Amino acid sequence: MNSDGFNFVDSLHQTLVLEKGDFFIRQGQMNQKICGIEQGVIRGFVYDQEGHEVTTHFYHEGDIISGNFIPNVAATINLQAVERTTISMANFSEVMSHVNKNQEITDIINRAFEKMNQRLQSRLVALVNLNSLEKYKLFLEEYPNLINRIPHYLVANFLGITPTQLSRARKRFSQQM
Repeated sequence: MNSDGFNFVDSLHQTLVLEKGDFFIRQGQMNQKICGIEQGVIRGFVYDQEGHEVTTHFYHEGDIISGNFIPNVAATINLQAVERTTISMANFSEVMSHVNKNQEITDIINRAFEKMNQRLQSRLVALVNLNSLEKYKLFLEEYPNLINRIPHYLVANFLGITPTQLSRARKRFSQQM
């Protein structure tokens, strides 16, 4: 098991490298895999009714990903590498069969779900209640090492603002520092 805890049990996982732009999974595909990100960034996104991409998630080192976490259901989002990304990949059903039997695996899965839930709650509140500067500050708090790794148009898309609004928020933020 590596220090991040993603290798679960050595016999269950394999290492995979995604190049920038590669998809781990596309929305609607059946997914049987669960992965831990060892190095890199993956974004989750969906298409709106007009066919525009809407970035819903950013995953990076220490995060666990899957097309969704419900067995035998198609992926609900697209997962695409933002930069070269190394993942430790395992069969979802095999990993989950070890939950409650192996305390280390159970703890890893529980922490991953808690982290995802906290991020989703924070994101929902931000989208509804915060202005562009506040959203940007929250992004920096929650993803302190990603701002220079993700194209700014994707950050803006994730925050639900335009690239111009992001530029203004970044300028105001730097003036406040």
